[in-house]
Amino acid sequence: MFTGIIEEVGHLEQLRRRSTGGVLSIAARTVLEGTHIGDSIAVNGVCLTVTSLTGAGFTADASEETLRVSNLGQLTPGAGVNLERAVAVGARLGGHIVQGHVDAIGRFLSRRPSGNAVTMRFGFPPDIGRYLVHKGSIAVDGVSLTIAALGEDWFEIAVIPTTLAWTTLPHLTPGAPVNLEADVLAKYVERLLHYSASSPSSASRLTAEHLRALGY
Repeated sequence: MFTGIIEEVGHLEQLRRRSTGGVLSIAARTVLEGTHIGDSIAVNGVCLTVTSLTGAGFTADASEETLRVSNLGQLTPGAGVNLERAVAVGARLGGHIVQGHVDAIGRFLSRRPSGNAVTMRFGFPPDIGRYLVHKGSIAVDGVSLTIAALGEDWFEIAVIPTTLAWTTLPHLTPGAPVNLEADVLAKYVERLLHYSASSPSSASRLTAEHLRALGY
C-alpha cells in the first residue's frame, strides 16, 4: 500500500528481458533506507518487490503482464522513475490510498502555466472513465493528484512547484505514456452496487440514492 507521495526520482539502469518478463535495475538512494529484500517499492506507480540491493540501487522482477499493462516495458536506460516505499502503519496518509496496481496506460497531452502551478492534461482510455470524478484522486505514474477538470477522454491536474521538483512529471513530452491508477474506493462502490442490484432482498439492497443519502 502506498500514498502517492513520491520520495525520490530514481533512474533505470537496465531492463533485462526474459521469456516470462524482465528484471529492472534501478539507481536510487532515499528509498534504500530501511529497505530489505522482499520489501515493496512503487516504481512509476507499479508495486514491485525488491529482489536484491546494492549500495547504489535495487533490482526488481516484473512479469510480462506488468510490462504489458504499464509503461515500465517502454522505459530506456537512464529514464527517470518515481519511487515510493510502502507506507508504514501509523504514518501520515499525505496523498490517497494507492495500491500500485495500474488500471490503464494514459497519455500526456499538454501543459500550460497556471499561476505558480502548471496545468497538465492527460488522455485516458474509456474503460476507466467511470472511476474518475471532478476533485477526485488519481495516481499518475505513482503520483497522487487531484482531478481539476474532466472531459470525456481527458482530465487535467494542477501541479504545484514541489510536485514538479520531486517527480518526473515536468519531463513528460506530448504523447508520452503514463501509468494510471483510479481511486480504489470507486471500484468498491461499483462492486457493491452491482451485487446490491442483483440481490433478491430489497432490504439489503444498496442503491445510488442510499449512498447519496449517506453523504457519498
